[in-house]
Amino acid sequence: MLAATVRFSIQYRGVVITVALLVLVYSGYTISRAGLDIFPEFSPKQVIIQTESPGLSAEQVEVLVTQHIENVLSGLIGLQDTRSESIQGLSVVTATFAQDTDIYRNRQLTSERLASITAQFPPGVETPVIVPLSSSSATVMTIGVTSSSRSLMQLRSFVDWTLVPRLLSVPGVADVNTFGGEVRQLQIQVRSDELHRYNLSFQDLTEAA
Repeated sequence: MLAATVRFSIQYRGVVITVALLVLVYSGYTISRAGLDIFPEFSPKQVIIQTESPGLSAEQVEVLVTQHIENVLSGLIGLQDTRSESIQGLSVVTATFAQDTDIYRNRQLTSERLASITAQFPPGVETPVIVPLSSSSATVMTIGVTSSSRSLMQLRSFVDWTLVPRLLSVPGVADVNTFGGEVRQLQIQVRSDELHRYNLSFQDLTEAA
């Protein structure tokens, strides 16, 4: 059989070369259109919740924020386990679901559970945010911004309005998470005696603001 194949290849070498070239061209065309992924998705179905907690230490974040979120998520359909990380000013809770569940349904169920949890947090704690869907290799870089001449509020404003938009404009960047610093805000300091003097309530002040 092998000898016959060699004799055929020598006798009809033109046909063999033509077929080989056709196979080579078709293979190159197929490879160029193949849906290959250099980093295939191997992570489990996860929903990550981040909650900014300005002014709270890591211990306070754990007790006042992270534990509340873990308790609210317990009992979700398809939930396998939860992991958390509490650092100064930030709570990160990762909920892992069964592999055969729908990730979008998992995110919806998680969002519904988190809808009413804000009232349990101390004043100043932000609303929990579900991190956008991205690849398992999403965390690429962590950047810290410091300055000897700018205040924490100025740094946070620079990051929110200048640095983050530029990072999001980079191809392949799905999300940029920011925490820390002081967020610029307008505060109204209420003088109760003046409200009483003019016969006004807090609701009247809120509507006027």
